[in-house]
Order: sequence, then structure tokens, then C-alpha cells
Amino acid sequence: MVAVIMAGGKGTRIASVNSAVPKPLLPVAGKPVLEHEILCLKGQGITRIVLTVGYLADQICAYFGDGSRLGVHIEYVREEVPLGTAGALYYLRGKVTDDFLLLNGDMIFDVDFHRMMAFHKARDADATLLVHPNDHPYDSGLIIADETNCVRGWLTKEDKRAWYSNRVNAGVHILSPRMLETLTKPKKTDLDRDVLKPAIPSGKLYAYHSPEYVKDMGTPERIREVERDLQTGFVHSRNLRQKQRAIFLDRDGTINPFVGFLRDIQDFSLLDGAAEAIRDINRGGYLAIVVTNQPVIARGEVTWEELREIHRKMETLLGQSGAYLDDIFVCPHHPDKGFPGERPEYKMDCACRKPKPGLLLQAAERYNIDLSASWMIGDSDSDVAAGIAAGCKTVKLDEKTSLLDAVKRIIHGEAGRQDP
Repeated sequence: MVAVIMAGGKGTRIASVNSAVPKPLLPVAGKPVLEHEILCLKGQGITRIVLTVGYLADQICAYFGDGSRLGVHIEYVREEVPLGTAGALYYLRGKVTDDFLLLNGDMIFDVDFHRMMAFHKARDADATLLVHPNDHPYDSGLIIADETNCVRGWLTKEDKRAWYSNRVNAGVHILSPRMLETLTKPKKTDLDRDVLKPAIPSGKLYAYHSPEYVKDMGTPERIREVERDLQTGFVHSRNLRQKQRAIFLDRDGTINPFVGFLRDIQDFSLLDGAAEAIRDINRGGYLAIVVTNQPVIARGEVTWEELREIHRKMETLLGQSGAYLDDIFVCPHHPDKGFPGERPEYKMDCACRKPKPGLLLQAAERYNIDLSASWMIGDSDSDVAAGIAAGCKTVKLDEKTSLLDAVKRIIHGEAGRQDP
């Protein structure tokens, strides 16, 4: 696998930290940010690296040389004039002949790239974007994907939006060499606007959803945050090759007030303290994953699109408070028949409807979760039973125990209740 790292920009936002060096050489936890990237790639056996360089290129070339000091092989593509975020890729035509990683040169990440490449190749994608939730989706570029993960839309920070899924473009890509053929001459080119967005109508642009660690060095505050995460081992711990811990959350009565079968998006709101609790989960090293029975699908009372819009509202409201969900798993089934407008294909005794543990097991498989180190929180006996059946620790909410209470107990190491 070849990794192409775009390291030619000026980094004007971060110039106040050190304007004498190019952004990829800014020190983070004792090493230039670009060195962290290269070492992460090397740790996964990715040793052929192409750097596109422009601004203060001599400093970058002098520091890294041919890469042998770090145990990799580095080639350089020099921009004699600024070519934007993708113009230099023109010079890779004919040189890169297989699907390749395309990374920004100002990020700290730890991603299982082999897992991402398998996703990309299984779909014969022209391009795959890593998307993840963050704590400020309202001012981030958001990717809209369908249930097959095919990208259908792209919202910029300036686009007006009502409710949205918190799926942010992380700046980590896999491209097919076919994408290079769209670059017909070396000119200033924007990767998102001129290369990736035009690929949406083809149906060959995919979103790879991952909770793994990816952060750019856009501000001094971000550098300090990333340094803490590197020093505590948090960056490496989020790589999906490592076992993850999760806090599974019921939805109705746990995150939002219980109103019976929730059919109308106007009836959805967050319970007091829910956003703060989920923000604590995000910061506490756990994945925040919703597992919810939604028999309204089987009963024909809510369509899939209406349910997705309810969940987009939930993600939007959480994002406004700096909290996010890593994923949402839904059981649409209901075993009882006889409802007007019911959908027969969902009328079954399934393996995913709580109190069965199917939703938790699906999540564990997708995200390499250690269920014995994870928790299930809900307001019903079926939530607790599902957690116990999956091998999790459990907390049942009641009048005396809110979601926020339960999360604080977990994060600070206090024992949760184990009884139904």
C-alpha cells in the first residue's frame, strides 16, 4: 500500500505557533506532526510514502531525506507554484498504479488502514472517505451517505441544514488510480470541490465510518489536546485493532423522554443531563452506542426515513452540546401481528430485539468491543437482560438514578447495579 501525504500548504491558521517552519514540522509531543504520521504508517507495514511539498519544502526534505532514518522510503513531488490541495496529484499519474492512501500532512491519527482498504476494495470504490462524529459538527463539513455507505451529499460549513447525521469528513482518504485520470494538467485544484464531490453522481464514492482517532493541528488548543491524548495512550487505544470499551444506551426513557411509541419527530427532545452524560462518555474513553427497539417500523407507523430523521435530530441536538454518538443500532422487528399497515417482512421473533443481545453483539463485531469491559444502560428490565446476555455490566435507570448519575459512576470507577 502506498501513502500519499499532502504536505505543501502554509498552515496560516497555526502560524502563530511557529511561522518559521512548515506546518508538517510543527512539534507535537516531541516530534514533528508529519513524523508521527509516518511512524504510524510504518507500524502497519506501509513504508512507501510520497510527500507532496511546496511551502518551505527544503526544510521538509532536509528533515526526512529518503526516509531511511525512519525505516521507510520517501519520494517527493514538488510544487513549483501552489497547486491547492490536489493539483500535485497530477504528477502521480502512471506512478501510482494501485489504490492508495491520501492523507493531510497536519494530522495525528491512528487508524487501521488495512481494515479501511478492505472496505474500499470490497466495493470497488473510486474513492473512500473516513468519516467520524465530532463535538462540533455544526461548523464541520458533513457527509451524507445512504444505508450502503454510498455518499449521496456533502454539506459544507456554510450550507444551511435542519437535522443532520454527525458524520464529519476526517481528511483520510483511499483513492483509486482512476481518480487521477480526472486531473488533465497541473493546475490549482481543490480536492473536495474539484475531485471528490464530482464523483458523487457516479455512485462510486463511499463513506467509511470509524470512531478511530483523527485530529488536525488547526489551532494551538488542538495541539495541546492532541499532546495529552498521545501521552496518555488514548490515540493508539482507539485503533480498531485494539479492543474497545463501549457504553451501550437505550434510547426512549434514557436519552429522550419516554412517550410510548415515538412516531412524531416533534415529540423527540433530550432528557436533562443526557448530552452532558454522553459528552462524559466521549471524553472517558468509551464508545457511545445506542441500541434501540423500534417496533414502529414493523407496525408500519414510521418509515425508515422518518426514523432516520428522528435520529438525525438526536445527533444534531447532542452536537449542539458538544456530545456525539459513535453509532446507532436499531431492531425494527415485532413478533405480534394484526396491526393496520404492518410490514410482514419485519414480523418475526428475531435475535436482535432486546432482551436478546443481538444489537450489542453486532456492535461488538463491527467495532472490536470487549463486552466484558462494557456497560449497558437503560430504563427497562429488557435493557438490563440484553446487557447481561451480552456479557456486559449493567445499570437500570430509575427515579433516583439518571443517565448522568450512571455515567459518572462508571467513568469514576464506581460499581453499577447488576440486578434487573
